[in-house]
Amino acid sequence: MSTLFVSNARFHGERVGLRCAADGTIGDLGPEVAPRHGEETLDAAGQVLVPPLVNGHTHAAMTLFRGSGGELPLMPWLEERIWPVEAKLEAEDVYWGARLACLEFIRSGTTRFWDMYWHPEATARAVVDAGLRATIGAPTIEMGRPPAKVIVEARESLTMLEGLGEPIRPALAPHAIYTVGEESLRLLAELSAERDVPVQIHLSETAPEVEDCIAQHGLRPAFYLDQLGLLTERTLLAHGVWLDEDELALIATRGATVVSNPAANMKLAVGKAFPYPAAHAAGVRIGLGTDGAGSNDSLDLLGDLKLFALLQRHAAADATAISAADAWTIATGRAAPLLGATPLAPGAPADFLLLDANAPELAIGDLATDLVYAADRTAVDTVVVAGKVLMRGGEQPERDEVVAKAAERAARLGL
Repeated sequence: MSTLFVSNARFHGERVGLRCAADGTIGDLGPEVAPRHGEETLDAAGQVLVPPLVNGHTHAAMTLFRGSGGELPLMPWLEERIWPVEAKLEAEDVYWGARLACLEFIRSGTTRFWDMYWHPEATARAVVDAGLRATIGAPTIEMGRPPAKVIVEARESLTMLEGLGEPIRPALAPHAIYTVGEESLRLLAELSAERDVPVQIHLSETAPEVEDCIAQHGLRPAFYLDQLGLLTERTLLAHGVWLDEDELALIATRGATVVSNPAANMKLAVGKAFPYPAAHAAGVRIGLGTDGAGSNDSLDLLGDLKLFALLQRHAAADATAISAADAWTIATGRAAPLLGATPLAPGAPADFLLLDANAPELAIGDLATDLVYAADRTAVDTVVVAGKVLMRGGEQPERDEVVAKAAERAARLGL
């Protein structure tokens, strides 16, 4: 089997060769590495080699909902626009919506994402067909059902996802503390420990969510989850906008990860910025996400990266609130081990990006600063996952078919 060899890539200021092994890992990387006879060779011609991005929170198939209910706040948006249509979803709707999302992820340099959505088997199929990687969980929403039934369904979904193997990583996905009851959350915590799988949950996205938690349980949301055994190193907390300093200290102690979603938070007007300076000072593991295209519209994580860094500086009234290097580390998943970042090193998965070094946004200045504040998806020329080229020169062969099929499914749903 011929392997891929990338020549003339710029990495840490020098020209390097990168060999992808037959098993989809990086075989060799360095200035002295040269192609072998029979290897497929890709001449990077001085393009910049960087690790790929990790989208820590999204609902991929919600590309079908793009632009729907965009003027509504969170709860009316969910109750009036999203949940009624989701009740009509079929697996093929989710498949083509997720395929559309995968196109967008690839175009903007994301190769791994964390997904919470209905028909997770369809999302998993889309991920495999697109050549990406994902951590996937079926959302748990109680809707008055007994906890025993909720857990049976969660076990069945988890077993199905576990059977898929790479590139799918299974997860549990209780939607939120206001849609899943205390006993079900406790049982999900036990299931997570039993099967050693991560848990992703929306938390502290709005002020009313925090106020209701205190009124009902006498605790702020992070302390409530901790009481239930659901705050561990396997836990991913999406949003975390309204977490206070005591909660951040607890989250850091437990080793949980918080994923910020600045564009979606700003569009849904949740009224506050994720408190990055306090979270960073406490030692919280942090990731970056787009949320779904229904609430963000865009799945371009480079766009969210700029918003994230600017919002932190603005909210703190402090130009040193976050460095460009730290922001880039967060976007590539390297600030939170749970997220599954892929380092550029021999033996690691052969997942990487080649960026256009001649792009006006990258041609001058510090690379990290340019990536955070100047670049957008047009700077991404090539995307490789497991040694397979998914995009080269911005070209995606399946684009027209996927866009057409997704449009058909959105029309079927009346969107």
